[in-house]
Amino acid sequence: MTATTKGSRRWLAALTGGLLLFAAACSSSSSSSDSSAGSSGAAAGDGSAACAPAAAGEKVNLSFYSWIPGIEKVVATWNAANPDIQVDVKTGPSGNGGAYQNFSNGIKAGNAPDLMQIEFDRLPNFRIQDGLANIASCPGVTEAKSQFVDWTWSQATFGEADSVYAIPQDTGPLALFYRKDLFEQAGIAVPTTWAEFQTAAEAIAAKGAFITNFSSGDPNQFAGFVWQNKGAWFQSTDAGWKVSLTDKASTDVANYWQGLIDKKLVSPVKNFTDEWNKAADTGQLWGWVSAVWGNQTIESNAPSTTGKWAVAPMPQWTSGGKAAGNWGGSTTAVFKGSKHPAEAAKFALWLNTNTESLTALNSEGGLYPATTAGQELPALQQPSAFYGGQDIFTVFKDASSEVDPSFTWGPVMNETYNALTDGFGAAVNGQGTLSDALTAAQTKTIDAMKAQSIPVVG
Repeated sequence: MTATTKGSRRWLAALTGGLLLFAAACSSSSSSSDSSAGSSGAAAGDGSAACAPAAAGEKVNLSFYSWIPGIEKVVATWNAANPDIQVDVKTGPSGNGGAYQNFSNGIKAGNAPDLMQIEFDRLPNFRIQDGLANIASCPGVTEAKSQFVDWTWSQATFGEADSVYAIPQDTGPLALFYRKDLFEQAGIAVPTTWAEFQTAAEAIAAKGAFITNFSSGDPNQFAGFVWQNKGAWFQSTDAGWKVSLTDKASTDVANYWQGLIDKKLVSPVKNFTDEWNKAADTGQLWGWVSAVWGNQTIESNAPSTTGKWAVAPMPQWTSGGKAAGNWGGSTTAVFKGSKHPAEAAKFALWLNTNTESLTALNSEGGLYPATTAGQELPALQQPSAFYGGQDIFTVFKDASSEVDPSFTWGPVMNETYNALTDGFGAAVNGQGTLSDALTAAQTKTIDAMKAQSIPVVG
């Protein structure tokens, strides 16, 4: 059992009032004795899992929920090689599609699965519910740290010493997708800074097109822009949470994009819509600052543009900079109620570090691995015909290494995102500004946290 560290106490300080009762209910639904050294349930206090493997010859059955396309094939490979540890995978809606709420309810009822795919930005929500097992003491977990890109590991530990609450799975480093042919024909330089980005936007607008869009429905994309600028939306302290959606870095990003919106230099169409697809396919959109997974989005929805796109590093706030943001990515987490955390952790490690698994996750689900070795997969070293023969993943590999590891997500991101979406939608329609949206989201986030008895400071 891992001793409660200062970082753990910081998180436990948030488990007050109704959440303490909630945590107690979760503990009572775990295996028979959390305090027993031989228990395979979750230890009280810091959530450390007592990671003694099952007895020799004991058959272990694990339940796992994911929404990755083709995940059944990957799990079948594991099951064939591990007859004593069988994984039953269930697939369905994504976390944002209802799975997170369902499994939050499952934690309360004591019937959550052993493992679940959880995105980086939703991990704190499950941690604050005391729903995640600390698998740091499980065999092989802490030793695996060196295999992962630094910032992904920090996302899974919440800065707590001797704690690991999930195994990183995939990432979404940001870069600039752009129509190389159109930029070259127009004699417009590919922007390397955000100032140059605006200059290019003005030149493209003069031709009746847009350099990109501002999607009011994707506040997590905006969060990636803030992440690049070293914004700090949330900080967990010993006394509680500090919320800073209106810090200077965030406001600077908001004001920059507001300027583009006011000057009608960016399209208001939302990402992943038929309107966006048509604009990308017909040359109305010349670019998109998006994550690595965006390469398939463009290729699938702009088929007439094969060979015309390229990828460049994300524009910088300072000339010569290399900072990158991230949009998306997920983990494999073990729930605290699992009776077999050692075996669950073993599967999670295999799923996200084994070459055969990583290859399948990339080919079947399009995931960009969180491990450094995974980023060297042969499939990620090949030139892309759609992108004019460019090895685009080299750009994303470099970006991944420049993502700030200190960025922290908050415990009520659903409420934060909803507030930002409402505010951004209003701003795009000329009702308020993006900065106003940040201010409103700050208030609504704090209100939501207080309603859940989560301490807020500052």
